Amino acid sequence: MKKVIVPLAIMAVLAFSVAAFAVTFVTIGSGGVGGTYYPLGGAMAEVLNKAGIDVKATSRTTAASKENCRLVASGKAHLGMTMGSTLWQAYTGTGAFKEDGKLPLRILFNMYPAPQHILTVEGTGIKTFEDLKGKRVSIGAPGSGNQVLTRMILEAAGIDPEKDFKMAQLTQPEAAMALKDGNIDAVFWNFAAPGAAVMEVEAVRKVHFIPLPEDLVNKIVEKNPFLLPYTLQPGVYKSITEPVLTIADGNYMIVHENMDKGLAYKLVKTLIENKDAFMDVTPQAAHFVPEEASKGIIPFHPGAVKYFTEQGYPPKQ
Repeated sequence: MKKVIVPLAIMAVLAFSVAAFAVTFVTIGSGGVGGTYYPLGGAMAEVLNKAGIDVKATSRTTAASKENCRLVASGKAHLGMTMGSTLWQAYTGTGAFKEDGKLPLRILFNMYPAPQHILTVEGTGIKTFEDLKGKRVSIGAPGSGNQVLTRMILEAAGIDPEKDFKMAQLTQPEAAMALKDGNIDAVFWNFAAPGAAVMEVEAVRKVHFIPLPEDLVNKIVEKNPFLLPYTLQPGVYKSITEPVLTIADGNYMIVHENMDKGLAYKLVKTLIENKDAFMDVTPQAAHFVPEEASKGIIPFHPGAVKYFTEQGYPPKQ
């Protein structure tokens, strides 16, 4: 009897060990508190952990887009959220990534569009984009995709933030606090609308949205084809009573080009097919459908190509 029990016990231990080692641990690079990336990353990790796909996921707070591109490229994160403008520069080794060179990144799926928000509050004297000159303006946190996009806009407008502004480089929570307290005059923010940071300021100050001139929008889009014109409509925020013209950037989930094809397939399939689980985090999860999620600006990972092709939407770049 003992001869039977011992081998079975050993087999059970070995089986448990094999199962344990079969679990793949993945880290998701999200963003800072106050933006959409942070809570979305946590929700995604929870969905992956409960999906029964042998994946153990954790979400990591980061400085968002630019840092996430570098984390994924270096293997310090397995998935990362990034704005399209930042992703383009990372993939081509240009702009903010000139010293890095081309990073080995691929798209897992297109998440949602995010418009650029340019805000001021009553009493600053700012009514138009040109009025920003000489004011105290936050262009976004260092290392953020928001700052990358902001600099693209300012460059197209012929504005040097180091010379033409009293420049600040604040995170979303820092900028919201500074705007409420009157320590800065305007902010550039990029996130899906409606954004919690805007509503936080609206709760205590009278907010004004600054539109981009149409000719400037056309110039930006012509030079940066991964961007698109976007209009913030009345009702999106209580402070908007007339359409506000701006620029929108895409937001993407990225992975390393060498990620296992089967793993990438499981990840994209699980996240897309559980989009309803993310609706409480952001209404932008409504864009997590194959028709939209398969549109990109750089190549998709082969695992994502397989999934979207099965759904009838071969990825478009």
